[in-house]
Amino acid sequence: MCAHVVVAEDDAKQADLVRRYLEHEGHDVVVVHDGPTALAQLRRRPPELLILDVMMPHIDGLDVCRIVRAEPELAALPVMMLTARSTEDDLLLGLDLGADDYLTKPFSPRELMARARSLLRRGGRTGGGPAAPAPAPDPVLRSGPLTVDPGRHEVWAHGRRIHCTPGEFRLLEVLASRPGQVFTRAQILERLHGVDRYITARTVDVHVMNLRKKIEEDPRDARRLLTVYGVGYKLVDEEPPADGRRDTRRGR
Repeated sequence: MCAHVVVAEDDAKQADLVRRYLEHEGHDVVVVHDGPTALAQLRRRPPELLILDVMMPHIDGLDVCRIVRAEPELAALPVMMLTARSTEDDLLLGLDLGADDYLTKPFSPRELMARARSLLRRGGRTGGGPAAPAPAPDPVLRSGPLTVDPGRHEVWAHGRRIHCTPGEFRLLEVLASRPGQVFTRAQILERLHGVDRYITARTVDVHVMNLRKKIEEDPRDARRLLTVYGVGYKLVDEEPPADGRRDTRRGR
């Protein structure tokens, strides 16, 4: 099934290249060249994917991403950021603001399309050819006060619905599939991104930090999404005892 994609890129040649590759796979593409126009287009017709350049005039891509994640109608929108910046701090800043993927320029169009397909698959949309029969929905996952519903792509915690990015949702889905089991960062990245190794393991730490703000009653004293030092992370059904809590929960 074809997807509606918004490309926000101030470089006209770069934007046209991305548009042509997306349209070749049958997607409906709208190109905009600045932050305010991007936000207006997203609100007018929310897409299935946003490809967002960081360095845009008036409102840059980082601020656009921040605004998108704060609006309930757009909060779950898959976002891929494009940037000429390549430091790890820049990458982590983009992820911390809610980006699902981060591609540095110059990039291969084939790599761009592979990542776009991955984000669309996680959002339930693909391109190229007729729609496949819908698979049976995955079972609802529950861990303590947390409910993860893959079929509806919804997360509930303490009786309220939580808006998660696709990356955050997939991370919760992985951890909730086996409550109490510790997953290493490498295992989580494998589940989130398949065989792709281009994203640093610190990506997992950023997702965990953001999820704690959303699902924990006190993110500074996490009781459900726990750190196991030197190993990775786990999701627990019951709060750990006070005498052992500090050994597993603290740290990123």
